[in-house]
Amino acid sequence: MSTIRALGAFMALVIFAVGAAWSQPYPAKPVRVVVVFPPGGATDIVARFVFTKVAEQLNQQFVIDNRAGAGGMIGAAMVAKTPPDGYTLMVYSQTLLANAHLYEKQPYDAMKDFIGVTALTRLVGMLGVHPSMPVRTTKDFIALAKARPGEIFYGSAGIGAFQHLSMSSLAVKLGLKMNHVPFKGGAPAVVALMGGEIHSILTPVAELYPHLKSRRVRPIAVSSETRATQFPEVPTIGETVKGFEFTSWFGTFVPAGTPKPIVDRLNAEIKKALADPDVAAKLAAQTLDPMYMTPEDFAKHLKFEYDRLKQVVKDSGARIE
Repeated sequence: MSTIRALGAFMALVIFAVGAAWSQPYPAKPVRVVVVFPPGGATDIVARFVFTKVAEQLNQQFVIDNRAGAGGMIGAAMVAKTPPDGYTLMVYSQTLLANAHLYEKQPYDAMKDFIGVTALTRLVGMLGVHPSMPVRTTKDFIALAKARPGEIFYGSAGIGAFQHLSMSSLAVKLGLKMNHVPFKGGAPAVVALMGGEIHSILTPVAELYPHLKSRRVRPIAVSSETRATQFPEVPTIGETVKGFEFTSWFGTFVPAGTPKPIVDRLNAEIKKALADPDVAAKLAAQTLDPMYMTPEDFAKHLKFEYDRLKQVVKDSGARIE
């Protein structure tokens, strides 16, 4: 009988412990935030600004884990396979959806294998060139590209990334012939620009921001519809190329199947972080405008972007078997 009683007591303790674990408020342990591009790029910058604040709000660690490669697909494939328990998040850009039209096969379904928690920021690009380039305006850049077809090299964070699609959209609109050089992320591409390995890049302002004062990169124009308030002296590409505008966004995702209460909790905490004056100021300084959405609104936005990017990718002429 004593053995039976002891076994019963042990089982009761196990059940109590399991119940206590399940009853703990989320998050009860550190959360991994997978950033699908390398450190130093715009995606990484946004993730660190936002989730440092979320960690402070929840008194829990949110650990940034950079998993770069294949235009973000390596990190996304890993996240798609993780348990949908809220302890693995992903920060990605519109490239998630662009890749769905670019690659014939992917290890996940961009629209079915993830839940969008919220958008994080709007992303504005800046056309920058190596200081040795004899161009100071968009008009100069276009003239040089037309005079030297196939001789201008521009970098990107990979095929289908913002840098690739934005520049290819400009090239298609103007009939320019330039050479695309993909890197593992935006930060490595900017390093290559400063080193003279490539001539130009149209990349998120955040990736050029640290190098503008040192004049290691010459800013030419921004890709938004209107001038950025942070750089009023830098014109828009649209001031020269009528109708041209190319902006993007960053967002937070979790694996499909993540319980709605967890999605809603994350959404509420990110909303609070984006509204924090210090976080908003840090983001705004680099032309990363807070872009909060409810999960429902973000789902609608993702569907709209998925359809829109189908044509953008088609116009770029890129396709990977």
